[in-house]
Amino acid sequence: MIPVFSIVGANSGVGKTTVLCSIVKELKERGYRVCTVKHDAHGFDIDHPGKDTWKHGQAGADMVVISSPNKIAMIEKIEREYSLDEIISKISNVDIIITEGYKLENKPKLEVFRKAAAKEVYAKDEDLFAIITDTPIKKGVAQFGFNEIKNVVDLIENKFLKS
Repeated sequence: MIPVFSIVGANSGVGKTTVLCSIVKELKERGYRVCTVKHDAHGFDIDHPGKDTWKHGQAGADMVVISSPNKIAMIEKIEREYSLDEIISKISNVDIIITEGYKLENKPKLEVFRKAAAKEVYAKDEDLFAIITDTPIKKGVAQFGFNEIKNVVDLIENKFLKS
């Protein structure tokens, strides 16, 4: 099983993406292979009109794969949104999976909290394993400042990557 945790926050603009990118960079420096999964509740499009892969999809292909010497991407038309567990089941060849969003999924959560952006921590106590915050919070979990990414990754490494 590949370990998975989610980076969550009460709303956009709290710094989830910045924190995730800092964690990924530190994990990579420590030699780990990392997968990230971003949830987009509004839908997205990586195929752009006029590009070959877009034309393939327009012609009716249910799945389009684009491959190069250093990247591969798969675009699959789906009838319903996949659950996080269904997405995870398609991932291999990594040491850890970090999601951004997926607030309601049953994965351990690292919450990014800013006093100016939210009144209280969003994640349920039983899901929360750490908080990155700009203000002390009375919760029974590890808390870090935004400049303590190495310490956060130490916790992630001990909790998820070292048996």
